[in-house]
Amino acid sequence: MARPKNDTFLRALLREPVDYTPLWMMRQAGRYLPEYCETRKRAGNFLNLCKSPGMACEVTLQPLARYDLDAAILFSDILTVPDAMGLGLYFIEGEGPKFERPLREEWEIRNLITPDPYDHLRYVMDAVAEIRRALDGSVPLIGFSGSPFTLACYMIEGGASDDFRRIKTMLFDRPDLLHHVLEVTTQTVINYLNAQIASGAQAVMVFDTWGGILPHRAYREFSLAYLQRIIAGLTKERDGQRVPSIVFTKGGALWAEDIAAIGCDAIGLDWTASLAEVRRRVQDRVALQGNLDPMTLFATPEAVAREARKVLDDFHAGGPGGGHVFNLGHGISQFTPPENVTVLVDTVHEYSRELRRANS
Repeated sequence: MARPKNDTFLRALLREPVDYTPLWMMRQAGRYLPEYCETRKRAGNFLNLCKSPGMACEVTLQPLARYDLDAAILFSDILTVPDAMGLGLYFIEGEGPKFERPLREEWEIRNLITPDPYDHLRYVMDAVAEIRRALDGSVPLIGFSGSPFTLACYMIEGGASDDFRRIKTMLFDRPDLLHHVLEVTTQTVINYLNAQIASGAQAVMVFDTWGGILPHRAYREFSLAYLQRIIAGLTKERDGQRVPSIVFTKGGALWAEDIAAIGCDAIGLDWTASLAEVRRRVQDRVALQGNLDPMTLFATPEAVAREARKVLDDFHAGGPGGGHVFNLGHGISQFTPPENVTVLVDTVHEYSRELRRANS
């Protein structure tokens, strides 16, 4: 299968020459778009939207109809994985995700099993296939999963948490139980991502959203080691094309060299990191993705453009070459003015071309 007509995103991840810096945004199909809110209303609730391949395809394509983005990302949620593992996902308006059966007792943890993604997450694979057909070779499609540690946070806490008390208590008191959760979840994530690749995903990303809450040594043991196993277990090529992988640990710039060494193609960085500094540390072993503060998009259009140029300058200050995918340092806010996203996309494409002309 040929690469998409616009393959700039894939080439940047593989550190191949590109004419400009490609851009996509975490949570780019979301509540900041009026058309998304209309589709979600028709779905009845968020989980229905995730579990309808047709509607998931519809909202995946909505930001691409508005903006000149360089990649689409599957519309889904990281918590569909523990839901498939039997924990009973549900959402409460204003409170976020909850689980009916969080992992609290040892017997519950010992009984945890790896589900077959084609049985329990078939709706995701159907959505991936439908989105690929709808994209018709225009831009690449990104598949994704949460990291084992991030998924475990929700599975053990029972939902979102302010202090992660339950999972950290388990980490210190019963590390054997936490490792068991992570072992089972790691194999589940490998199977899940490979099923997405088989269904048509052309790149995959692992969201280690909560890895950054771990103590320094614990990060390597309870998050990074399992991320490395995932990367090693991924399908690396499909239809003669490399399938690049991105690992994003929020707050993870401290461990950039370690993440670069696990075999992924790119590291996602939040806004607290300097792209130039990380580039110097990882020596162009991986591409970098990021890292505009999402709150920038609430500023004036002039400020949005200025800050976007600063991110691009920061990457280029690290030296020639390399691979850079422009992104936000985390997901876009639901309150973001949609018109400011237009400013961002246009600025990144135009200014990155200027930088390349100036350096050629």
